[in-house]
Amino acid sequence: MKTLTDHLTQYAAYHQDSRNVATHFIGIPLIVLGVTILLSRPQWQMGALLISPAVLVALASSWFYARLDTRFGIVMAMLLAAALAASQWFAAQSTSVWLGWGVGLFVLGWAIQFLGHYYEGKKPAFVDDLVGLLVGPIFLVAEAAFHFNMRTDVRDEIRRRLGTMVLRPQSGV
Repeated sequence: MKTLTDHLTQYAAYHQDSRNVATHFIGIPLIVLGVTILLSRPQWQMGALLISPAVLVALASSWFYARLDTRFGIVMAMLLAAALAASQWFAAQSTSVWLGWGVGLFVLGWAIQFLGHYYEGKKPAFVDDLVGLLVGPIFLVAEAAFHFNMRTDVRDEIRRRLGTMVLRPQSGV
């Protein structure tokens, strides 16, 4: 299994332009919320728990993230729990509200992502490796940690692996 640093380095290689990374901080959360909304139906009551495909996907994703890194995994589980909580409201609404918001956020998120990759001049990472769809959210958590000088060991190793390339050089507008 690839390590956290393996995944983040591969993903970072597709995300060097600061505008692309900025669009991902908007697009990825919209996509995640759109997916959790859409997967929040159907729902099954299991005792005190309300189970849906969204809950099952979030649990599997959280397990993937926790295996990569405990600290980032905890943050990802908390973020996914927040998305699930918000999605429950949408799932309880009419079908048109549920579908409209789910599809709308999903499509808008992808449009913003593709705008970022237009700036980058590179295809999205998931085109070469579908696991990139799971790595995107944890990449944002890592980028936020790096911004606050946390997990500098991971940041420094990613930079070392990318070679002399500076992460996210400023591009001329």
